[in-house]
Amino acid sequence: MNAPRSIVVVKLSAIGDVLHGLPTAVALKQAFPDACIGWVVEGRAGDVLAGHPAVDHLFRLPRGWLKSLATIRSLRRQLLDFAPDVTLDLQGLLKSAVPTWLSGAPVRIGHAYPESREQAWRFYTHPVEATAAHVIDRNLHLLSALDVPAPHAAFDMPRWPVSRLRMQEWLSSLRLQAAPALINPGAGWPSKIWPAERFAAVARELGHRHGIPSIVVWGGAAERQAAEQIVAASSGAALMAPQTTLQDLGELSRLGRVFISSDTGPLHLAAAVGTPCVGLFGPVPAKRNGPYGAGHRTVEPPASLRPAWEHRKTDRVAMEAIDVDSVVAAAADVLARSAAA
Repeated sequence: MNAPRSIVVVKLSAIGDVLHGLPTAVALKQAFPDACIGWVVEGRAGDVLAGHPAVDHLFRLPRGWLKSLATIRSLRRQLLDFAPDVTLDLQGLLKSAVPTWLSGAPVRIGHAYPESREQAWRFYTHPVEATAAHVIDRNLHLLSALDVPAPHAAFDMPRWPVSRLRMQEWLSSLRLQAAPALINPGAGWPSKIWPAERFAAVARELGHRHGIPSIVVWGGAAERQAAEQIVAASSGAALMAPQTTLQDLGELSRLGRVFISSDTGPLHLAAAVGTPCVGLFGPVPAKRNGPYGAGHRTVEPPASLRPAWEHRKTDRVAMEAIDVDSVVAAAADVLARSAAA
């Protein structure tokens, strides 16, 4: 196959999933530096791609776009004008297979069944069987269809200077005695939520035992309420973050010593920008979705408490089984290793 001149990556959402796809775009740009790379993305998940050196063009779609014939037609025109030689569907669902097919690319690559669902694999010219454990490595393995050797995973996240300045000025106003830990209590599924009172206990332990203040980040009304509960129960060890954009959060993460969160977009954003993370994993195993790279720690309950896959979005038993001491110990280990580095 000749080197492609233009490539489209399709990973619509969510934020964490888009971040898990970024090393694939980085590897594509390294393998084909002259190719123009576009990305089809949905909603605010596209904000983490803005300004990325491996992504030359964003095809931004609103949520619910598949119900709008006018939006579908507009997307098709844009994709045909882009004229990709190759399209990669990293998501493997019907709604991601549609733009893969609309692109008109002669080479359409995606995950084979059962990694792809909803008959999405029927839209690909090159379905690739998943062999790796972690989702990032599974996505990178798709490049074998382009004869790209197994690449090293890299995020190469951009800097966002305006957000950096805003977060630096806000942190300076707090006059903290040490760089903070960041705590994120939110998650996309009810089954990934860890109790607010346990996050508060972690903040107290980090403050009293290690002298490290905690900043609680949040997004939306429900997460703000949880953040307020954590701060109120932290005995002064935690402070509330201001409302942040994704780019603000990325830069705030760079200023923190450790990021503590369950499996959700902000955790993977922190890992992508290079912040050491402690990930709390209940319904989905860390070996599949954990923060990628060295320097991170994950905490999981016994595998026997993990719910059946069909109940992974609702069953809270696994997260309830994660205790405070295990999370504090993981955070202490991350802090010790980062201090020694």
